[in-house]
Amino acid sequence: METKANYVLIGAFTIAVTVFGLLFALWAAKYASDRSWETYAVVFNEPVTGLSEGSSVQYNGIAVGTVQNLQLAPDDPRQVIAQLRLDAQAPVKIDTRARLSMTSLTGPPIIQLTGGSPDAPRLIDRSDREVPIILTEPSALQNIADTANRLVERLDTLFSDANIAKIDSTLTNLENATAALGDGREDITELLRSARSASQQLERTLDSANTVIGDFDRGFVQELPQLVEKLDRTLVRLDSAADGADAILNENRAAINSFANDGLSQLGPTLGELRALVRDLRRISDRLESNPARYLLGRDAPKEFEPE
Repeated sequence: METKANYVLIGAFTIAVTVFGLLFALWAAKYASDRSWETYAVVFNEPVTGLSEGSSVQYNGIAVGTVQNLQLAPDDPRQVIAQLRLDAQAPVKIDTRARLSMTSLTGPPIIQLTGGSPDAPRLIDRSDREVPIILTEPSALQNIADTANRLVERLDTLFSDANIAKIDSTLTNLENATAALGDGREDITELLRSARSASQQLERTLDSANTVIGDFDRGFVQELPQLVEKLDRTLVRLDSAADGADAILNENRAAINSFANDGLSQLGPTLGELRALVRDLRRISDRLESNPARYLLGRDAPKEFEPE
């Protein structure tokens, strides 16, 4: 009897738990249906690999909705339109941006909403479309993919057939140069010996030059006091001569002023008379040279008689 009683209790408990679970599910479904939702759209210009209907939509890491539908844009198959079902209380502003994100290395991608300044108006209030569109920004995955594509393109350009041929030619020339250096090892050794000898000779020359400069410096230092003394005496004499000239000028200042005022004023007429005298002398010289007899005798020279 006890065994049958235990079975009855277990069965009753199981039935009660099942009924409670069904009631909770009906309550949750009713709560979800009574909850208000808003529909938004996001247009991606990149592949949305891994994203599917029912994927989570988060706003700064907090779940606010799900992806309701995914489809290609009718006018541009390069774009993907994702229809989102978000909580009506989610603060989706006009400056809110959407991008693909990964919750973990192995987890499925989600749509992450970011931005939304406090003073910005809500998108649902400012949009004139039936379904407001949330603008997107490149995801980290897309940036990595674009960088990888550019890197592959550059590597492809770098390792083109022409560049490989140039590298092969360079390696061949390097091998030939190495072989030539090996063949001319004796010449190189001789060149190094000559360079070493020239370096030693240059070192001896520099030592000699340093010695000469040192001797010159010592001699100059020894003669420097005498030179300074002679220069000092010369400057004293020049100073004395300048003082004498200044005294002479002061003593004869009146005569110099008189000459400057009276003598220079008479010098002009005297120079004029000298200039006229020189002009007359030049005229007399010209007449003597052209016909000296006429100028001295007042008539032409007599002609000589020539018998027939």
